[in-house]
Amino acid sequence: MEKPSFIMEKVHNLIAGATGGEKIGFIDTSKESLYSNFCRLDSIQSSLLEHQYKTHFLTKVFGSPYRGCYFLAITIFSLGIIRDYFYTEALAEQPFYPPLYHPYVGIALLAIGNTLVLTSMYALGVTGTYLGDYFGILMDEKVEGFPFNVTGAPMYWGSACSFLGTALYKGKAAGVILTVQVVFMYLIALQFEDPFTAEIYAKRDRERAAKGTDSKKKA
Repeated sequence: MEKPSFIMEKVHNLIAGATGGEKIGFIDTSKESLYSNFCRLDSIQSSLLEHQYKTHFLTKVFGSPYRGCYFLAITIFSLGIIRDYFYTEALAEQPFYPPLYHPYVGIALLAIGNTLVLTSMYALGVTGTYLGDYFGILMDEKVEGFPFNVTGAPMYWGSACSFLGTALYKGKAAGVILTVQVVFMYLIALQFEDPFTAEIYAKRDRERAAKGTDSKKKA
């Protein structure tokens, strides 16, 4: 025999379907928006970066590493807007799941996420935020203040907090699942980006040290 709450959920969803209201449930796997290119957009960014590093094609096309980096910044920013749109559309078609409805927790996570992202952008500037190291544009010193003294990847974790915050604010189980997918993609990206960045700056330091040694010998 079906539980009364389950029966009530079915009745509610029938009424919601007829009136255009919000349905109740866990995840509606029949919605195509759930399988959109939400997470695949990060692979586009990774492909661009890899191609730029190996061939310097953006530097060649735009005639300057800075112009190439600014183009990449616009591209990444635009992909971020598209990804947010896909995420919002996916959640809009998903049922409301009461156990995950925690609006105040969601607001707190959104505040934390946006703080991490915005302060990171302020600390790094345009070329630092949008991976200028792939263009040979390096910062003079490693940024160690906030938010980098909290996490080594504030842009990624800030974004993840915002996605999870939205899911909890709206009470959407699908949002939590999609956030897990995003975190998984970020973890994969960091496995490549962190060693790459460390090696680039280590190479720069070795070259500076070598120049300093040569200068002393000439003196």
